[in-house]
Amino acid sequence: MSLKVFAAKLFARHIFKKTAKWANNPTSTQQNIFQHLIDSAKHTKFGQDHNFQEIKNHNDFIQKVPVRDYEELKSYVQQIIDGKDDVLWPGKPIYFAKTSGTTSGAKYIPITKESIKHQVEASRNAILSYIHETGNADFVDGKMIFLQGSPILEEKNGIKLGRLSGISAHYIPSYLQKNRLPSWETNCIEDWETKVDKIIEETENEDMTVIAGIPSWVQMYFEKLNSKSGKKVGELFKNFQLFIYGGVNYEPYRAKFEDLMGKRVDSIELFPASEGFFAYQDSQKEEGMLLLLNSGIFYEFIKADKFFGENPKRLTIAEVELNVDYALIVSTDAGLWAYNIGDTVRFVSLNPYRVVVSGRIKHFISAFGEHVIAKEVEEAIKVAIESADAVVNEFTVAPQTSPQNDELPYHEWFIEFEKPPTDLSKFSKVMEESMKKQNSYYFDLIEGNILQPLKITKIKTGGFQDYMKAIGKLGGQNKVQRLSNDRKVADGLATFQL
Repeated sequence: MSLKVFAAKLFARHIFKKTAKWANNPTSTQQNIFQHLIDSAKHTKFGQDHNFQEIKNHNDFIQKVPVRDYEELKSYVQQIIDGKDDVLWPGKPIYFAKTSGTTSGAKYIPITKESIKHQVEASRNAILSYIHETGNADFVDGKMIFLQGSPILEEKNGIKLGRLSGISAHYIPSYLQKNRLPSWETNCIEDWETKVDKIIEETENEDMTVIAGIPSWVQMYFEKLNSKSGKKVGELFKNFQLFIYGGVNYEPYRAKFEDLMGKRVDSIELFPASEGFFAYQDSQKEEGMLLLLNSGIFYEFIKADKFFGENPKRLTIAEVELNVDYALIVSTDAGLWAYNIGDTVRFVSLNPYRVVVSGRIKHFISAFGEHVIAKEVEEAIKVAIESADAVVNEFTVAPQTSPQNDELPYHEWFIEFEKPPTDLSKFSKVMEESMKKQNSYYFDLIEGNILQPLKITKIKTGGFQDYMKAIGKLGGQNKVQRLSNDRKVADGLATFQL
């Protein structure tokens, strides 16, 4: 056992004990975080505008601080961009995480010295949690790759800005630096395809033990490795032991990954975002990710099916239930207040509090009142894949509200198969039954002949990557939208159909 492996196991035990302490006291831990946030921001512009001096409890907070999205917080962010101090949090943020996707262009999410510390600790603790549970730490002696955005940062009035993954690249611990790939120069390449080709050059002859990134883009890396070497990834990297991922559900990709790797490896799921690092998988045996209740974030939860109603109830951690989808609302030590991050979560354990990401509050299909969410379509395709021994590269779902020839409307599934099922009709029926089982509204619409059963449209090999490239979102943190309530993505895929 190397010194590094020994030290990792020792540190993992220490972190496990620290984590257990707050995980076993969730309500008081969150109350302490809440009080710290309010006290810290009393004298900021936001705190004065919302009378933080008068906030004594969660009910006071609800009365004085409404739920906001980025557009409603933007005026405060603009003041920071313009150079003002003490706007959302004392002083100035040290970074802006730049993201896209709003109606008015780029979003600039503040990151403070306090919040980046929690981001870094969560990434570290996820791996240490794995080491403590499994006893496996040998991988720390091998090479590790983190597929991420460019670490080159711009600057606005003394505040650096870039993609979250690029910012995170500046915080790789020194003891991992010599094991880390790709090189800084390669990581700075902006064009994703060029970058992946260069990463392959730097890694194909190395002893890779840990690979991390968004599954769809790691898949591209694996495919290119396979094509160039003629070997499975597990054959090329004989000591490859751990895959770390976040951003999307891994299950629809699992069969494809295991085929590319030629073996099954352990995986750790993360739930990071520009707004904060919310959860990580703390067990290989239990479902879900441990919600981080002691990381500078106060959580509120709104039932997803009530979210768009009038004055939906805002719940604390003590009030949530199992197997209910909640919109995740956060207040953070980066100065976000009752902020709707857009994701929905579902609790799969209340002791400790573990969640799965069930979808996006704005990404659903409810053209006919069915309110289908990402978790449901991902489960349906997973069941179908397992029943047919098929392999799927990527997929998305959209409603077809105006079919030709007086047909009933339906849900259209756009699927890129690596290995198509021998019986596509049977594959479709398995998905259909899964959808009806999971979603009672969908079941009623089908049984009532309001909708006809789902239909599959095949996308050519590489079609989704070509589509993402066409819209300027190939690589990095960008992900294919899993489902939508309109035909924008569906229409964009029209030229990539088989």
